Amino acid sequence: MTRIVVFGSGGRAGGSAVQEARSRGHEVTALVRPVGDVTDAGAVEAGARGHDVAIAAVYDGGRDPADFFKAAAAGLTEGLARAGVRRLVWVGLASLLPDAAGVPLMDTAGYPQEHRTFYLAHRAALDEIRGSGLEWVAISPSGDFDHGGTPVGGYRPAPGDADARITYADHAIAILDEAERATAREAHIGVVGQAGRTMPVS
Repeated sequence: MTRIVVFGSGGRAGGSAVQEARSRGHEVTALVRPVGDVTDAGAVEAGARGHDVAIAAVYDGGRDPADFFKAAAAGLTEGLARAGVRRLVWVGLASLLPDAAGVPLMDTAGYPQEHRTFYLAHRAALDEIRGSGLEWVAISPSGDFDHGGTPVGGYRPAPGDADARITYADHAIAILDEAERATAREAHIGVVGQAGRTMPVS
């Protein structure tokens, strides 16, 4: 049994991670704001203390993304370090993933640019996490979430692909596999749904 704290458990990605973790018999603390305010290092420290792994699936639609994600990354990295939690599984953004040719999706031809400031805010947060000294991994859909699809019960790692899809439930399998196994370190991994398979993302 692993002791897992999930920040952002009220969202679809975070809630699916909580459900998957509990189905595996882990001890789970599901946090939402204000108790689980990731922009407050003190709140992160208090919420994370005594846990083995932190999962963060966070977003605040009421704040400027550049401000929120910068503050979230700083709060998480400082708070987790103070709490003695070394492992962070971050729900990343597909737009930052390189495609098969090594080009970030957000820079590929035809990729939507109206939310580029959001992509860049996520990238700044990931850069903050990357330099934190934590044992971290970011896991995102290779393309996007399949919001209305039926889970297939598995996943596979894949490069960025705007047409790729994965359900929240299948994405949560990948999140929990990494929370348990820690096979990937300091990496951003994309995943797509694949029936009948659950495999390490390294």
